[in-house]
Amino acid sequence: MSHWSVIGSGVSGLCVATLLAERGESLEVITSDQYCPASHWAGGMLAPYCEGESAPEEVVNQGQQSADWWQARVSGVGRQGTLVVAPPRDSMELTRFASMTRTHQWVTPGDIEPRLAGRFARGLWFAGEAHLDPRHALQQLRQKLLQAGVSFHSGKPSGRVIDCRGMQAAGALPELRAVRGEMLILHSNDIQLSRPIRLLHPRFPCYLVPRAEGRFMLGATMVESDDSSPVSARAMMELLSAAYAIDPAFAEARVIETGSGLRPAYRHNLPEIRYQNGVFYLNGMYRHGFLLAPVMAEKLMQQLAQETL
Repeated sequence: MSHWSVIGSGVSGLCVATLLAERGESLEVITSDQYCPASHWAGGMLAPYCEGESAPEEVVNQGQQSADWWQARVSGVGRQGTLVVAPPRDSMELTRFASMTRTHQWVTPGDIEPRLAGRFARGLWFAGEAHLDPRHALQQLRQKLLQAGVSFHSGKPSGRVIDCRGMQAAGALPELRAVRGEMLILHSNDIQLSRPIRLLHPRFPCYLVPRAEGRFMLGATMVESDDSSPVSARAMMELLSAAYAIDPAFAEARVIETGSGLRPAYRHNLPEIRYQNGVFYLNGMYRHGFLLAPVMAEKLMQQLAQETL
């Protein structure tokens, strides 16, 4: 049995650490207070079929396992599906989206989400999709690891290294590029939604994800940039405009948090496991961290098991 040092406590690092612990392996997690992982700003949508609109087929197929993986390990996984809508002037976006995805059905949005009654004539419902609160889920994984005796610290690794640092590993993985995402968290006690709402738009499609206690995560822009500065005024105006288009009551919501994160991506926007100079690297999650980190962590476990045969 090896002793493992998992570097990084974002979604990839904690999924890997969780599976190592479940297999009885000795491990530690190396964290850093200087960097906030991109998964801190994630939407938490487990939506493989919707991702088929722009993602490779591997994302659709592999991502179907994620909701079960998360539900087996954390509480708060909502399985009410995803509702996709578009303003009347952009109705052709719905037709395009439908042609590029599967497992959906055409619905009257107000029949699925009463708050949307009368606002959208038609929509797409992906009943098999799910969502979770990323911060809540990661905190649960961390607490379970601590209860199992796993050490979290910022010192030097003492075991065989599995590097899950996202963009912080770019020095060792020069093919990584940063994709900036921006988000807002809104609060309103007057709006109730049961599932993520995707609003289609030719220039800035976005999503709205309900969380507990009247909070909603609104995101997220996709900008090819390594700029990690605060949210831009343009992004905020576009995101708030989208929220208003979904439900005008969001005009009275409170913006309680804004943030931006840099997603790590390879050229083909698919994650990879690499081994170089004695280090395993799990990276390149792009916008699919919570969707694909579980299956990539499982693949890494299989690779480690073969190595020890």
